[in-house]
Amino acid sequence: MSEEKVLIFGHQNPDTDTICSALVYADLKKELGLAVEPVRLGEVGAETQYALDHFGVDAPRQVNTVANEVNQVILVDHNERQQSAKDIDQVQVLEVIDHHRIANFETEGPLYYRAEPVGCTATILNKLFKENNVEIKKEIAGLMVSAIISDSLLFKSPTCTAEDVAAAKDLAEIAGVNLEEYGLEMLKAGADMSSKSVDQLLTMDAKEFTMGDHKVQIAQVNVVDSNDVLNRKDDVLSAMKKAVSEKELSLFVLAVTDILKNDSIALATGEQTEAVEKAFDVKLEDSQATLEGVVSRKKQIVPPLTNALS
Repeated sequence: MSEEKVLIFGHQNPDTDTICSALVYADLKKELGLAVEPVRLGEVGAETQYALDHFGVDAPRQVNTVANEVNQVILVDHNERQQSAKDIDQVQVLEVIDHHRIANFETEGPLYYRAEPVGCTATILNKLFKENNVEIKKEIAGLMVSAIISDSLLFKSPTCTAEDVAAAKDLAEIAGVNLEEYGLEMLKAGADMSSKSVDQLLTMDAKEFTMGDHKVQIAQVNVVDSNDVLNRKDDVLSAMKKAVSEKELSLFVLAVTDILKNDSIALATGEQTEAVEKAFDVKLEDSQATLEGVVSRKKQIVPPLTNALS
């Protein structure tokens, strides 16, 4: 690997795992003597900011394109091209560290690819520190534990594995935090949607997927009171319909996930809304349905929808 700088980043509309994993992996790479810089492809959410503030770490700078700066990049917490930098096809991807499905991804040359079926990218990064015999600093442990809490919804998500729980317990000790107390405060910091604009609700954690011949966008917001979103349902649906038209989507789903009840309310629009009914065995009434026990986009929303649309 050359000594020219390499950028490390996660997906667009970054969540806590994406931001923290970029910072954490950059720290490991620097410890190993490599010239890297963590960056982000979007705004920092309130939950992520809570974690950064708690551990005294600055957010990485935001970029919109990468080929104008570097020739080589490392991807964390994603691999699908439509979720990455707009000009990802103009740079060499050196590495991918991820825990999602692999889709829409190919490279010209070989690369280091680490994908594991765990609940969080940070769980894999924790192993990489150990494999490289690099000591984990307090604030780096804090970022990793924050990422695991976020992606696992404090271990309630079905994506959470025993490895995630074990890593979080070890990291919480290094970071000097009480898992339950810190975790709940951090999740609550990100779950107050009352002050968010409709546009923010739909973009703060949105991902685009290719499912069969269809382009699908799935956005998710965590709440402690679903009325923060549902009180503005007409405006939300109107903005979703506009996005469907502008982006030529077959389907746009917004999952409003109650982190205390462990359920989601789905709002759906687009020509393929019957896929939601088929996938979850529900009836959409006024574009809305309750998905009982559904909290994970990765494990409980994307696979059944992909099946329904393929």
